[in-house]
Amino acid sequence: MSTFVGVLVSDQWLQSQFTQVELRSLKSKFASIKNQNGKVEVGDLPPLLAKLKAFGEMYNEEEIRKVLGESNPDMRSEIDFEGFLRAYLNLQSQANARKGSPKSSSSFLKATTTTLLHTVSESEKSSYVAHINSYLRDDPFLKHFLPIDPASNALFDLARDGVLLCKLINVAVPGTIDERAINMKRVLNPWERNENHTLGLNSAKAIGCTVVNIGTQDLVEGRPHLVLGLISQIIKIQLLADLNLRKTPQLVELVEDNNDVEELMGLAPEKVLLKWMNFHLKKAGYKKTVSNFSSDLKDGEAYAYLLNVLAPEHCSPATLDAKDPVQRANLVLDHAERMDCKRYLTPKDIVEGSTNLNLAFVAQIFHQRNGLSTDNKKISFAEMMTDDEQMSREERCFRLWINSLGITSYVNNLFEDVRNGWVLLEVLDKIFPGSVNWKQATKPPIKMPFRKVENCNQVIKIGKQLKLSLVNVAGNDFVQGNKKLILAFLWQLMRCNILQLLKNLRSRFQGKEISDADILKWANKKVKSTGRSSQMESFKDKSLSSGLFFLELLSAVEPRVVNWNLVTKGESDDEKKLNATYIISVARKLGCSIFLLPEDITEVNQKMILTLTASIMYWSLQQPVEDSDSSPSTTRTPDASPGSSTNGYPSPSIIDSPGVSSGLTFNGSSSPVATASPGESPAPSVNGEDDSSLGGGEVSNSTIDDAASDSTVSSSQVENEDTHPLVAEE
Repeated sequence: MSTFVGVLVSDQWLQSQFTQVELRSLKSKFASIKNQNGKVEVGDLPPLLAKLKAFGEMYNEEEIRKVLGESNPDMRSEIDFEGFLRAYLNLQSQANARKGSPKSSSSFLKATTTTLLHTVSESEKSSYVAHINSYLRDDPFLKHFLPIDPASNALFDLARDGVLLCKLINVAVPGTIDERAINMKRVLNPWERNENHTLGLNSAKAIGCTVVNIGTQDLVEGRPHLVLGLISQIIKIQLLADLNLRKTPQLVELVEDNNDVEELMGLAPEKVLLKWMNFHLKKAGYKKTVSNFSSDLKDGEAYAYLLNVLAPEHCSPATLDAKDPVQRANLVLDHAERMDCKRYLTPKDIVEGSTNLNLAFVAQIFHQRNGLSTDNKKISFAEMMTDDEQMSREERCFRLWINSLGITSYVNNLFEDVRNGWVLLEVLDKIFPGSVNWKQATKPPIKMPFRKVENCNQVIKIGKQLKLSLVNVAGNDFVQGNKKLILAFLWQLMRCNILQLLKNLRSRFQGKEISDADILKWANKKVKSTGRSSQMESFKDKSLSSGLFFLELLSAVEPRVVNWNLVTKGESDDEKKLNATYIISVARKLGCSIFLLPEDITEVNQKMILTLTASIMYWSLQQPVEDSDSSPSTTRTPDASPGSSTNGYPSPSIIDSPGVSSGLTFNGSSSPVATASPGESPAPSVNGEDDSSLGGGEVSNSTIDDAASDSTVSSSQVENEDTHPLVAEE
């Protein structure tokens, strides 16, 4: 099995300015403009750079030519790849200067982890190291390496084997990774290390982290800004986990009447935290409103009022009387320590307004003492609003899938965040580039209701062009938040994306449409080829609940990935759960980006079973090994797969589609048309997007073989709903 080899640049500083995903993408684009002699001239660069998203909205070709001319007057002179990278950085710095300081993202979890500045905050590093030392100090494996010295680079060295990342994810969201799948030895070979990083990255996506443009090679190298950025996101997810009504129904006390509860459910966790903070500050008599975790907290007054109302027994008048902000910040932290709050920041961090550390500190205060009533009549109302378990799991799956695409928006609450149509338009444009007419779309915040309807109407229009089943569904159905219709639409969209990606691979060999039946047939054939007799009759075959079939399938595509000593017989519920948990971690370790839960396997949720099978199939078809389904003369190479650096194995995942265009483009309002030849396979771009497509043709419109399937959206009949229902077609 070959492993990923990074793009190497002789200039170490230049190498440090880019991630491996960026370097692979830029190298691919640079190679595409070489002339017959294999050379590139300076004059060839402007058309290429103008097409990149980083510059396309800001510069035209002439402006880029002028910038390049300042350092390279002769446009006919030859330029090598390193010269191209320097030109890119020069243009990037001028673009940043033209834009000015970018506004911070509305969601901390969406904060980018790949910048050209690559600065590492020592305060943040120290705080995250303290967090790791505290939560993982008793871990049987890591206790030999802890505590980490925050003053050294030991954190980045320890992260090189991938074990720390996996363990930290399990602390943030317990049970995400089956630790039996982690390679835990003192010395790991490159293959085992890549497996750990692949498992960690795919699991990070599965809990809501944004990992676009981070590859396993970046983590193997221990690149500080990437490692710290990823750890930062994981810790934030842990600290903000309880800031929702499902986990903390007492939060309903923050709203005055029941009509505001739905609005509260739609808020991002950090917005809920601010609302909670202002709720207590108002009770304490604080006159200002805290709107951010930076400038509004610099003087320390808000902290003083908050802690005085939450823990009056530790209250000290000296805190508010202090004139010096640093002195007040010191007193605030002393007060917090008496409440047993972990010290995530220093007085200097408060005075300087460190956003990330202030957020962590306030979240810790909330965990320690939220000050909310435990006996509130509204709590029962809040609990009544939570969805049924099946719907909640699907909401989680589609929300995480959307966030993994690398779109601008970050989805915190699926049903609330898609109601204005903007997120759905972003998703459509991401997986079907050119499908959205942005001139007819309205960007949030949207005050006029009819603008939301217009956005959603365009979503429906594009969906019909893609031949999705949208019987009598109007944009207003999404605006009103019809949960069944939203889930059904997103399922069709995800499935459409899956089948298109598979077709793009298979079209190199047979050029046929891919259907659910083809995926089923492939899986059974793959397992049978290893001499085993098990098979699945359909994606709702109850025998799949044992998990044995998928373990055999995973073993068939990569014999080394399953440790059969850890597999149970799958007879009891506990044994099935163990197998299901192991399956998900093994699939992610292989390189599959999947968002299902163990319950989806044990209960045989046919939608999630399909995505799991298709993900394994997609990975397998990209391996540089001749497949029995392909012609004998054709092989697949790792470099043919976009995003391959994110996996321990040289290929991407089925729905890890940032940078993977589905091969459809749109001409205005017309139907999708193919633009790329079947054999094309682009490298991902610097921004996690792809400027080209993988193949053409319409998506197979076959449906899952279940009369009760949600794969068809309709609003013409009602089934236990006051609004529009979900009607299935066979």
